[in-house]
Amino acid sequence: MANLEIEGRIVRFLAPQSGSSARGEWAKQEFVVEYQDGNFPTTVVFNVWGADKVQDLKRYKTGDEVKVSFRPSSREFNGKFYTDLRAWRISPAGGSAPEGPAAYASEGFAPSYPQAPAPSLDDMPAPSLDKDDLPF
Repeated sequence: MANLEIEGRIVRFLAPQSGSSARGEWAKQEFVVEYQDGNFPTTVVFNVWGADKVQDLKRYKTGDEVKVSFRPSSREFNGKFYTDLRAWRISPAGGSAPEGPAAYASEGFAPSYPQAPAPSLDDMPAPSLDKDDLPF
């Protein structure tokens, strides 16, 4: 799928949500971006998942111009479809680099760090000789 991106202005942050599930702890936050669609401004709600992404989102404030790279996904529940626009990268609009940790130190925000490389086949554990392949 092609990269989907929108440049616009953050107009609102919704309250962060968190909890635990069978897969472990989770965190989510939604934010609203306004962008120009022809002659009229349009708003769209994006979400970020994971404590690290929620923390990275705190670097921005209402009114900041941003470029959001996102992935749409839909799911069905009880005959209705729900669509999410999951932001996987948020950067200042215009391609300028973030101002660095010093710019956010007074606001108490942590800087964003690069992610670890994806695991490879060499990282996989050796096959087990047990008939039962469940880990518990």
